Amino acid sequence: MESELEIANGDATYDLSSILSSPYRDYLVRNNGDQVKFDSFKGKITGLYFSASWCSPCQRFTPKLVEVYNELAQSKNFEIIFISNDEDDESFDAYFSKMPWLAIPFSDSDTREKLYELFGVSGIPHLVILNEDGKILTSEGVQVIVENGSDGYPFTSEHIKKLKKQEEEEAKMNQSLKSLLVTESRDYVITSDGKKVPVAELEGKTVGLYLVLATDNECLDLNPKLIEVYNSLREGGESFEIVMVPLDEDEDSISEEFETFPWLSLPINDTCCLKLVWYFELPDIPTVVIIGPNGKTLQSNVVEAIEEHGVKAYPFTPEKFAELEEIEKAKREAQTLESLLVNQDSDYVIGEDGVKIPVSDLIGKDILLYFSAHWCPPCRAFLPTLTKAYEEINKSNKRLEVIFISSDRDQKAFEDYFSEMPWLALPFGDKRKESLSSWFKVGGIPTLVALGPTGKTVSTEARGLIRVHGAEAYPFTRERIEEIDKAYEKMAEGWARNLKCGAHEHELFLTKRMNFGCDGCRVEGNVWSYYCKECDFDLHPKCAFDEESKDKTAAQGWVCDGDKCYQE
Repeated sequence: MESELEIANGDATYDLSSILSSPYRDYLVRNNGDQVKFDSFKGKITGLYFSASWCSPCQRFTPKLVEVYNELAQSKNFEIIFISNDEDDESFDAYFSKMPWLAIPFSDSDTREKLYELFGVSGIPHLVILNEDGKILTSEGVQVIVENGSDGYPFTSEHIKKLKKQEEEEAKMNQSLKSLLVTESRDYVITSDGKKVPVAELEGKTVGLYLVLATDNECLDLNPKLIEVYNSLREGGESFEIVMVPLDEDEDSISEEFETFPWLSLPINDTCCLKLVWYFELPDIPTVVIIGPNGKTLQSNVVEAIEEHGVKAYPFTPEKFAELEEIEKAKREAQTLESLLVNQDSDYVIGEDGVKIPVSDLIGKDILLYFSAHWCPPCRAFLPTLTKAYEEINKSNKRLEVIFISSDRDQKAFEDYFSEMPWLALPFGDKRKESLSSWFKVGGIPTLVALGPTGKTVSTEARGLIRVHGAEAYPFTRERIEEIDKAYEKMAEGWARNLKCGAHEHELFLTKRMNFGCDGCRVEGNVWSYYCKECDFDLHPKCAFDEESKDKTAAQGWVCDGDKCYQE
């Protein structure tokens, strides 16, 4: 098919007169029987319309396409060619009689079948739009026409993106509960027992849109707290409602959960659910979007605020969040070791063999809170690094204490893992773990939080600091890290900012990389790398210098231990 299809710059370019003709036919037809030569639409934007009279979606779409064609045909450089999948002449003629454009004669079944195969048509209606040179502009012409009508012309990807952006901006400007939740076939939401509640009844209320996956662990963890907040606000007479947006495809998985929820929901598998995912650019699951009484978005996601503040976060306005931020700021300024670790039930941590150590004995020390678990591979991998740093820091006198805060699944797993540690711990299942995890926003493990002698937070990134700098990172303050950074800058004085070497085809640039694998010696490295961003290629400075110069003079006086390069 070389005469019909050329490949230009990696894109398919079609010679329409070749692919639409046959050895016995050099014309197309109109619905009045007129024959039209291919030259009549040469150089036009052309739509190839694959359709059939027996297809209900085609019957619904064709009038819309006729409307668009009539708007464009006279003033624009545009033509459509009907490629039928009808079963007989009579059906073809009746269907084609409603179309103002051209068609391949029904009698030429070979060409029609060839075109269905050539364009990979697996369902109809299907509209392929090609530019003046025969390159495909879009194979999603049906969607483009439905969403944009004649405004979609000239159907380039840049123009469609521009229209989509304008549509998004207009939608957000004119946003209301109705525009968010109502479709052409549905103007209601449902209760857990299936009753229909008109969306109009929610107008004027503060509404939380709860985008949820029934089996997601974070959603399961949020549900009890969200139910508590919802019930408290409703019982208090607040004008508040939650509408669940179920994202599960499996109806059974969400239906069972929905029966336990007190709020409303969109129907499962409703088209509006995915529309809202796209509209709010869903970043996380779970997400609770707050829509204010005026129908406009107040907050894009209040999950964290609900988890931390509960009902106190209501009515979720910027003013309320600013107030909560000031309260939290005051709490952090007043933070002490005792405020973190002492409550009505417990005022101690445990050491070896479960010996109780009063929290008061730890006041004045630097503390690391180590959130970890034995089942977590990164935690097990980090433990030897932390242990080594702990022992080096405390070599001369014990200045630092670590408190293990376990996420293990049972007492035995906790005890086995804790037995490998030379420090203290909260007892397994201690309620303080939940409050500490919330306070420090622990989203994953291992997490290492550094507290100074006054009990105030020094760093929530101590794990990364120890991985990169080891015991040198102590006492984890900003000032200490700045000192280390200055030392590293001094280390690199005199090094080439960029170089070429035989190990890699591109130029390598001296780059600060906290953790990387050297593609030369295959050993992990930290801090300085000669790096190719395009290929994600790293070399230790020593390895780069060795490659750059056969006599290795560039690296003279430097020793590489795999983690860092040091001057002898």
